[in-house]
Amino acid sequence: MTKDFHDNIAKADFEYENRFTRVFALKNSPEIKLVGLKIGPFLEGKEYEVRFWVAEELEKKGIVRFREDESLDPIKLYKIHWKERVQPATQLSPLSEDFYPALRRFISRMKKDCADNAEKMRSYERSMSLAQDIVNCRLKKIVSLSSSSLQTDQILRNLSREERILYNNLFEMIGGWKSNILKEEQTYE
Repeated sequence: MTKDFHDNIAKADFEYENRFTRVFALKNSPEIKLVGLKIGPFLEGKEYEVRFWVAEELEKKGIVRFREDESLDPIKLYKIHWKERVQPATQLSPLSEDFYPALRRFISRMKKDCADNAEKMRSYERSMSLAQDIVNCRLKKIVSLSSSSLQTDQILRNLSREERILYNNLFEMIGGWKSNILKEEQTYE
């Protein structure tokens, strides 16, 4: 089962890396040719749609920047945390399908940026704490929901891909455990 979780997380990361994202060109740049792929050209101030991994590389070179609404930041993370905390124990707030891949990259980026900056280090620590709290809060709810018979489309719709895999595995495992624990035909000698 652990391999399944690892494989599904790796698949989610791969799909996230290869999804299209919107960026703004910060400067003019000629067309870049890679094996089987053409990128650009870019005109300063224009918006483009490129694969996420391409956008990351172009951002490192100062050619583009991600649109504000395309990436996770401390304020968005705080809002997600707040929404999750105010939900009753039987409800999960909706998360995007790619929340966890985005969260992993956001945390990684913050960690790299905070090396010699105390303020960025505090922001990273706050964000990491919020992220851990979101994961723990949602995990408790998923475990609780997977052990009940309340399997509604609304609940499943609010789960991310990784959470849906966890929920389905737990639901199946707990259901099997319950049916075996309450079997009447077992004989004890």
